[in-house]
Amino acid sequence: MRGPAIRWRVRIISPASVLDPPDAEAFWARIDAGLDEAAGRGIARRYVWALPQVNRDGYTRLAPSPEQAMDPFDDVLYPFALGRSASVAPEFSTSIAVTASGHERRNSLWSDARLHFDVGPGIRSEAELADLIAFFRARRGPARGFRLTDPFDSSSNGMNAAPTMLDQLLGVGDGARADFQLAKSYGGGSEPQVRAITRPRAGTIVVSVGGAATSAWTLGDKGMIRLAAAPPAGAEVRAGFRFDVPVRFAEDRLDVSAVNFAAGEAPSVPLIEIRETA
Repeated sequence: MRGPAIRWRVRIISPASVLDPPDAEAFWARIDAGLDEAAGRGIARRYVWALPQVNRDGYTRLAPSPEQAMDPFDDVLYPFALGRSASVAPEFSTSIAVTASGHERRNSLWSDARLHFDVGPGIRSEAELADLIAFFRARRGPARGFRLTDPFDSSSNGMNAAPTMLDQLLGVGDGARADFQLAKSYGGGSEPQVRAITRPRAGTIVVSVGGAATSAWTLGDKGMIRLAAAPPAGAEVRAGFRFDVPVRFAEDRLDVSAVNFAAGEAPSVPLIEIRETA
């Protein structure tokens, strides 16, 4: 009697064709694509078989991130008012090399700053402390992001003034393009620092084309303004808005001491800005 048939769902990909180092980049890209295709077809086990080529080219395929299987952002606002002692720290990443003569060569690695917050001082009562713990658990610590209103910078007009339709230049019409990303510029001059705004407050947005207000637009995902018709060539597209910052808890642990809180010492609640692709 024969036993039940066993069907193996395995794909073995051999990079034996990667013979010459100059061809490595193109062939490994195709091998990676083959592995992705096999995963999409439900092949549970996938192997790359040819140790000499793997070692020679340093091929490494990272395991897929668990976040790919979940929505990592909850579109909810941090529910507590920030206290006067809440802190905000913009951070850049800069590579600095000092030559033998003492001169510096600086390379800015990030085009936009990343914000760090400590919002713990805003917790004022035991009820808010309990709600904070519940909010932290609901986000699973740093696993899921949420919105935070920056007390120092939440408007297109200056830092916190009421938005106007002429605040920020989003782009110049060319007669074909109708989508414009909300953004805020800092510093002015010929090379301002431009920040993409991915979490605007929908009810606060005002748009102008060529200096005239318009309501013929819709708000797309991640702060994308879609005009009903492409602006004519040379027409400036501007907008005003209020916005929130996408953040997450910075640590997997939330340290709370009832004794310290009763003595007037607020817990530290560090948050870090999430870099979203507009």
